[in-house]
Amino acid sequence: MFVHFAEKHFPRLNELARGRKQGVGFAAWLAIRNTTNSTSWNVKEEYWVAQVAHRINVLAQQGVLDDAEESDSAAHTTGILPSQDLEHLVRVTKEIGAIEEDIQDDQYQPASLDLRLGPVAYRVRASFLPGERSTVKQRLADLAMHKMDISEGGVLERGCVYIVPLLEHLNLRHRTSAMGNPKSSTGRLDIFTRLITDYGTEFDRVREQYKGPLYAEVSPRTFSVLVRKGSRLSQIRIRRGNPPTTEKALRRLQEESQVIGSDISEDKIRDGFPIRVDVRGDASGGLIGYKAKNHAGLIDIDKVRHYDLRDFWDPVQAPRKGGLVLDPADFYILASRESVKVPPTHAAEMIAYDTLVGEFRVHYAGFFDPGFGHPAAGGEGSRAVLEVRSYEVPFVIEDGQVVGRLTYERLTSPPNRLYGTGGVKSSYQKQGIALSKHFKPQ
Repeated sequence: MFVHFAEKHFPRLNELARGRKQGVGFAAWLAIRNTTNSTSWNVKEEYWVAQVAHRINVLAQQGVLDDAEESDSAAHTTGILPSQDLEHLVRVTKEIGAIEEDIQDDQYQPASLDLRLGPVAYRVRASFLPGERSTVKQRLADLAMHKMDISEGGVLERGCVYIVPLLEHLNLRHRTSAMGNPKSSTGRLDIFTRLITDYGTEFDRVREQYKGPLYAEVSPRTFSVLVRKGSRLSQIRIRRGNPPTTEKALRRLQEESQVIGSDISEDKIRDGFPIRVDVRGDASGGLIGYKAKNHAGLIDIDKVRHYDLRDFWDPVQAPRKGGLVLDPADFYILASRESVKVPPTHAAEMIAYDTLVGEFRVHYAGFFDPGFGHPAAGGEGSRAVLEVRSYEVPFVIEDGQVVGRLTYERLTSPPNRLYGTGGVKSSYQKQGIALSKHFKPQ
């Protein structure tokens, strides 16, 4: 295997980086030259091994090397595009563009791109999908109640629905599609955010070869929020082709990388890995999460480590016996029992809601980037934070109950930046029960 081959030579990587351009040295030197920038030197050995292995395989396919074997880190023609390929779509092929302002370097995440709000927001009577025959602008003509300038700041009131044109737009090519999701901090504030496209029939899904603008539907559920042009509430992933994700591949991923930190029988791995909730709090002194205060103050979405959590949240302690009763009027931050790892070769997504496991929704923000909780990026396994809201009736959630599934999808190649490393704004590496980045740590 190429990874083992690269590991054998890894102690000589510094020597190879100085320019010894022959054999494996040439491959390693090219891998470093092509993937390293001033922010990526602090990633750990596993990441460089993956990069070197990938480059060795490419050179072997080109006939440059003749002592190679088949590699698990080979470049794939289908999969989620990593950060360097997203940059290529922006700067070379122009499949991703922006209105008025260039896309900023810090918008690039390991396997996604942050999306920015535009200068106006439309208050609408109800959520909607434009459908196959309409643009979003055409539907706004019927449903918009008020147009608001948010260039310098505007308040999105809780309980209201807004449509905000985004600064980014797409011009996707053949076999290329996309999917959207709220950023982690957006979900942890209970801001219901979905991506909409012209002629769209699904939220958060961008069809192959889509050419046109992007819009965010934004509905704060618990806190009113202050936003402005350039605020980032959502993100987008780009997919090339239709990569296969099989149960066999997931079982192999667990066997090789222990992506879920618990013993899981093979029959439980179907449509992803089961994620169980922790309502005992053994590792946190009985603290199992937080419940949002009703009628709390305004939150500026762009302020970081600014607010005292006690003004917005009540701590939730483990119940003395039985499960935790979820009240439909309340919003909860809980955590998974399992630790989660996402290796540099994959991206992950939490599947949010399944009526078979209970009348509640879990996890608005479903994207987990390459490097999350992984030793290659300084993580030792991070728990998934769960944003939970019951529907219609009170519901008892038991310790260890399955509340969602985590699916993994391969990347076309390892990214040139990992979650948790320098240059990537990673607020939740090594997290336990973590509120959004807007609150001061306790």
